[in-house]
Amino acid sequence: MSKKETLKNLPPPKKMGFNSQISFYFFFFFFITSLDFIQETNASEYNESRLLMKGCNLFQGKWVFDPSYPFYLPSKCPFVDPEFDCHGRPDKQYLKYAWKPDACSLPRFNGASFLGKWRGKKIMFVGDSLSLNMWESLVCMIHASVPNSKTTYVRRDPLSFVNFEEYGVTLYVYRTPYLVDIVREKVGAVLHLNSINGGKAWKGMDVLIFNSWHWWTHKGKSQAWDYIRDGSALHKDMNRLLAYYKGLSTWAKWVDTNVDTTKTKVFFQGISPTHYEGREWNQPKRSCNGELQPLSGSKYPVGAPPAAAIVNTILRKMMKPVYLLDITTLSQLRKDAHPSTYSGDHSGNDCSHWCLPGLPDSWNQLLYAALLV
Repeated sequence: MSKKETLKNLPPPKKMGFNSQISFYFFFFFFITSLDFIQETNASEYNESRLLMKGCNLFQGKWVFDPSYPFYLPSKCPFVDPEFDCHGRPDKQYLKYAWKPDACSLPRFNGASFLGKWRGKKIMFVGDSLSLNMWESLVCMIHASVPNSKTTYVRRDPLSFVNFEEYGVTLYVYRTPYLVDIVREKVGAVLHLNSINGGKAWKGMDVLIFNSWHWWTHKGKSQAWDYIRDGSALHKDMNRLLAYYKGLSTWAKWVDTNVDTTKTKVFFQGISPTHYEGREWNQPKRSCNGELQPLSGSKYPVGAPPAAAIVNTILRKMMKPVYLLDITTLSQLRKDAHPSTYSGDHSGNDCSHWCLPGLPDSWNQLLYAALLV
């Protein structure tokens, strides 16, 4: 509220004595001064956070125990899907870890501040169920800050959204596991490595956060296509890393051609790891099931997956700036953070997705920090 708006909205004072008038104007002066102080303090905190993070690698660090976590409880957030709801897990320590960069401190997420900064804006996550994981996390984090704020919540396939009506902020998630198209042809479902028709729905956003990888590795009954089309050539299959490189190259051309990065901030979510193979952290008989704490240190024993190198290669070649949310290594350290057998919507052992609350909240805290910078 500005001084002008405050003066305009105040009712005319009733007739009062001299001492009462002095008291009234003293109170009014104090009120206006307080508003300015609050606004200056918020700006100071914002600028201080930017200064602290300048030149800092947000993704190089370690996990530390933080008793103030989590940001919210699943029972208090109406947006968490059963597949990410791990309330049945008997252990709760996985909720209490915060990501600590080596060279700076992350600003604590403030949902009300986020809504104020992005008032009237549109933010979209585009990708597979890991995008859904991150979207639900962000919606819950904001909701926890403004629990009484009125929302509109719509779930459809491929496009869902939550609108925080008081602020005019809308968070979308668009489901497209490969980013490129799957087209029904005479031979069956064909993965087109060179086309993106769904991109029409991604235009006009103020922030775009893309993600794709997990579905590129699926085979057998979990594979979503029958053939791959690369230009005019039709393949029954091909090397999946090569297919991913070609598909992500098509996405990069789409961004370079269709996104005005002076108006739209573009992020790539990075490769989210799985923890089915305990040999990766030198425990060959283990998986994520039963893991109770993160790996110590800041390096994962087997290094990053090959898909992460492809993402880096593609982003370096792009004309438009895309910020990499480099979540891979810090997520590899969190072998304890999956639903495992406690997912409410997946049979078996889920070491692909992440519990909410949990690791995706840290992804969004990093997004929050990146948007400040």
